[in-house]
Amino acid sequence: MPRSVVTGGAGFLGSHLCERLLSEGHGVVAIDNFLTGTPANVKAFKTHPKFTLVRHDVTEEIHIPGKVDFVLHFASAASPTDYAKFGIQTLKANALGTHKTLGLAKAKKARYVLASTSEVYGDPEVNPQPESYWGHVDPVGPRSVYDEGKRFAEAMAMAYHHRHGMDVRIARLFNTYGPRLRLDDGRVIPNFIGEVLRGEPLTVYGDGRQTRSFCYVDDTIEGVWRLLVADRVEGPVNLGNPDERSVNDIAHLVQKIAGRHVGVVHHPLPPGDPKVRCPDITKARALLGWEPKVSLEDGLRRTIDTFRERIEGQT
Repeated sequence: MPRSVVTGGAGFLGSHLCERLLSEGHGVVAIDNFLTGTPANVKAFKTHPKFTLVRHDVTEEIHIPGKVDFVLHFASAASPTDYAKFGIQTLKANALGTHKTLGLAKAKKARYVLASTSEVYGDPEVNPQPESYWGHVDPVGPRSVYDEGKRFAEAMAMAYHHRHGMDVRIARLFNTYGPRLRLDDGRVIPNFIGEVLRGEPLTVYGDGRQTRSFCYVDDTIEGVWRLLVADRVEGPVNLGNPDERSVNDIAHLVQKIAGRHVGVVHHPLPPGDPKVRCPDITKARALLGWEPKVSLEDGLRRTIDTFRERIEGQT
């Protein structure tokens, strides 16, 4: 039986990843300090006989008895709201946490997957963004704790690959949404859905013409799985949906699917907010045979349904 360690295993993406690994027959050790994750995310499979949840901070030494075949480092705050609040913790999770998890993978002779991000491209001057693009990042701006933390994590992962011959894979994840996102996550889709279900106008920053691309969580996890089990992968791989939409378009679509017109209210654009964001997934298609299957309309419908249940459950 393969055995995997997933850091950030009680987070949004981490919990979905744990669930997928369990369905593939893996034993799973999930590590989380619950800074932004929650035990509720693993409730559906917490009693699975092959699942173990460990409360631990990945910036400290990680001791896992027995064999480990795969280490997947997904521990980090991931929304601008969270890493603005937990800037130092975000840097430490991506610097010290990457160091500790690479050390674990090296000791166990395990394959390593780093959850990186499209934010390594910063406010890009190239669109869509291929893996060969080096990015346009402000190293001291308000988003730098996340952007530069992930860039450092990628550099460290590749250093371990070159120095120790470790099997390292880097997933550059673009915006992902779906069930288990926190209602107060702070990113566009959970913000819009929460507001429309409460009957509030949608908060649009700037003029709303900035673009984003959103990948439904099932598609993202499928891409991570294929990256994990692929025979050979060199360098980072973009995983995201190249269906690029303006924020205004998304606001309109959320209201249409929710069946409630609430309008929008505009606020100043936050400093460093990217003007465009869209993945070039040529590499993922070629190496992994992967591309997203769930349309934005279908994914939003599923997500709105789960958010509605949660909001109604709170009243």
